[in-house]
Amino acid sequence: MALSGPQKTVMQTVSVVVLMGGLAWASVPFYDWFCRVTGFGGTPGQVSASDGEVLDQTVKVRFDGSLNDGMPWEFKPVVREMEVRIGETALAFYEAYNPTDKPVAGQASYNVTPYTAGAFFEKIDCFCFTEQVLAPGERVQMPVSFFVDPEMVNDRDGKFVHTITLSYTFYEIDLPEGYAALDQDSATTTN
Repeated sequence: MALSGPQKTVMQTVSVVVLMGGLAWASVPFYDWFCRVTGFGGTPGQVSASDGEVLDQTVKVRFDGSLNDGMPWEFKPVVREMEVRIGETALAFYEAYNPTDKPVAGQASYNVTPYTAGAFFEKIDCFCFTEQVLAPGERVQMPVSFFVDPEMVNDRDGKFVHTITLSYTFYEIDLPEGYAALDQDSATTTN
């Protein structure tokens, strides 16, 4: 069965719309993967451990924390900056507090500046790898374990980096299923 001119045009248009929608849907996870692998856009890498090489050279690491619009938590770094030896594993903490009367779930997005340092800033473990849920009135300290790859001192641009800023922004997400049921139970008992 051959399609007529208008039918063929409609089918081609629908095909293009479906293709563009699929590409748009896939672009976010692909871009996230690309940034994590290459350090593009200041996205730090994720590794299981440092390779052990520690240099006598140090770098200052600054910590920044912010909240997306509508996120009801309070969120800040416990220490604003630290001096770390390049290659040495370091541990920093961020503090989050839920001042509301209901559980709130959040996810942190992050980046590193200057962007050239993103390829050398390696996270071993981080609260940002998973969603976080804080109960009403709960205050927690969340760790991030990291190191700066010694290859940075050999990089054409990286060797000029003396200060790195690690920034997190928490945004609210839907409560996981188990927490959503608890939130509904607490809402019905208070009403």
